[in-house]
Amino acid sequence: MRIGLGGLVLIVLGAWLFGADPMTLLQVLGGGAPAQSPSGYQEPGTAAQPGGPQDEGAEFVSKILASTEDTWADVFQRGGARYEPPKLVLFSEVVRSACGMAQGASGPFYCPRDQKVYIDLDFYRKLRDEFHAPGDFAQAYVIAHEVGHHVQTLMGTSQRVRDRQSQSSQADANALSVALELQADCYAGVWANRANASSHLLEPGDLEQGLQAASAVGDDTIQKRSRGYVVPESFTHGSAQQRVSWFRRGFDSGALDQCDTFGSGG
Repeated sequence: MRIGLGGLVLIVLGAWLFGADPMTLLQVLGGGAPAQSPSGYQEPGTAAQPGGPQDEGAEFVSKILASTEDTWADVFQRGGARYEPPKLVLFSEVVRSACGMAQGASGPFYCPRDQKVYIDLDFYRKLRDEFHAPGDFAQAYVIAHEVGHHVQTLMGTSQRVRDRQSQSSQADANALSVALELQADCYAGVWANRANASSHLLEPGDLEQGLQAASAVGDDTIQKRSRGYVVPESFTHGSAQQRVSWFRRGFDSGALDQCDTFGSGG
């Protein structure tokens, strides 16, 4: 199956067309469940119809998650540790997580409190059917990014960042958030490198398309589109150039130790 990484940009487009704030989507790509309180919710784990679109979507998500498990199990094993994969939760419309309530229009997210990756298959179905963009690797990239946040949780990085943020100014807290998000992008690149090496995941041109798409979810790009101007001190995920650079760094190296976005203070 050919996977086109460039389709990631359509997730941002989908947020606008679904009536969601693009900045909310950016928060989701960062792995945090939006703090929303919709009037109703549907319990996770909605059964998919056998042979139907949701069933196919669930199978695809499971395959990508399995690929990330293979990658990170190997990385952790080489480091003398054991990788505990996140649990997958498929939901429709609205879901309750340990991080709060989230709507399907917000897209996939990771909750560190319950160590689960939440995926709304209807969101991907809308991208495919309404916008004629299957965007398989768009889904794969986002899943890999969320799993990157899980890796940060297992390694204690997420908790250390939260502890530092609680004692920091807003500007410093934002800078720490940017570093956390860029590291998850780098980890997604590490996965793509290793998955491609083992199963020839990418075809010629996919990486270039993916790098261009990654720039579309930079804070500066999103702010220009949603506000018309950029406020660098409010960045929480990194600029387009930073996100592209760190994903590329992870992809080029395939090495965890190349993803120190915190520098000597990490």
